[in-house]
Amino acid sequence: MTPSAPATSQIDLFADSVLTDPYPTFTELRELGSVVHLPVNNVYALTRYDAIRAALADPATFSSRTIGFNPMVNEALQGTSLASDPPVHTELRAALTENLTPRALRGLKTRIDTKAEALVADLVAQGTFEAIDALARAFPLEVVADLIGFTGAARENMLRWGQAAIEVIGPLNPRTLENFPIAGELYAWCAGVQAEDLAPGSVGRGIFDAEGRGAIPPGTAGHIIHQYLGAGVDTTITALGNIVALFAAFPDQFDLVRENPSLVPAAFNEVLRFWAPLHAWGREVTRDVEIDGVLVPAGSQVAILFGAGNRDPRHYDNPDAFLVERNPADHLSFGYGSHGCAGQGLARLEAHAVITALATHAQRLDAAEPVRLPSNITRSIDALDILKVVPA
Repeated sequence: MTPSAPATSQIDLFADSVLTDPYPTFTELRELGSVVHLPVNNVYALTRYDAIRAALADPATFSSRTIGFNPMVNEALQGTSLASDPPVHTELRAALTENLTPRALRGLKTRIDTKAEALVADLVAQGTFEAIDALARAFPLEVVADLIGFTGAARENMLRWGQAAIEVIGPLNPRTLENFPIAGELYAWCAGVQAEDLAPGSVGRGIFDAEGRGAIPPGTAGHIIHQYLGAGVDTTITALGNIVALFAAFPDQFDLVRENPSLVPAAFNEVLRFWAPLHAWGREVTRDVEIDGVLVPAGSQVAILFGAGNRDPRHYDNPDAFLVERNPADHLSFGYGSHGCAGQGLARLEAHAVITALATHAQRLDAAEPVRLPSNITRSIDALDILKVVPA
């Protein structure tokens, strides 16, 4: 049977209203098909769970050489693990993940748990706090800065550099154009960074050691360090902010975690499924490919909609409900396959520590409405006032 043309929609995937609340749009697109052509964005959107997972598992067909939605960022990212395919990607990822294996992270767990415990206990004792700056941003920035060995200007600029590096992955809209100069600061710093610029004993120093012994190609240490900051910080900030907001919005679910601490990993999986940190991610189709009877032509740009797949009723029962006992360990928010999130072990350590600390010290979180600003790639909360904490 000859494959058919995909359904078409005039939705702008990067319109402000879609970026701040994409789930009605995701439902509309998902009902049109597994693949929907969006002429406004010149992409083919993948909307359903099975289609997304199959694409992520097939890097030969769905190449990472264009993960972004504009040519400038795709050119800038060449040579990074994010924007490469096997076998180059395999080599670069090995150096990236060498210090992110479960064994390597085991030594960090106590330090991360202790940091989270102290920070959350202090915030709860205050009775009110702003959860994004004081917790969701402060905690991972400190953890990653210590891990990579950032000092001086690099440490001071981590937040703005990390946010800009993600923002410029979007199309050439005003958000992208405003952030290119800031992302350029990060690119320039990573291009010139030397081992001695990073703290002794840090993971960053270890990456330079790998380059020195020939484990990765010459000149790639800076690219790998860029990925730690560019791909890992803003997404973790987003996830931590979502944890606080969802526990405040669904106190019955927070109670379940408080009463049964073994639910902490399942609760984090459900946070990631319910509100995916990444809005969209790109792939380039290397050959004509058929998805559920629909043809996607070679050379097309695909937009992978993780949040749409995570709410697909074909895969999850009652997908629009937030249920911490669900434990959707197969959610799509960490990706899948060879490009699955390299830092997910560290992200889990941080998130589990924060959830455990919240469940230990707080009985109830009363929050104002989350403030969201449109952002091209991460759907994050910009401000979240906790108006009252009922201590445990």
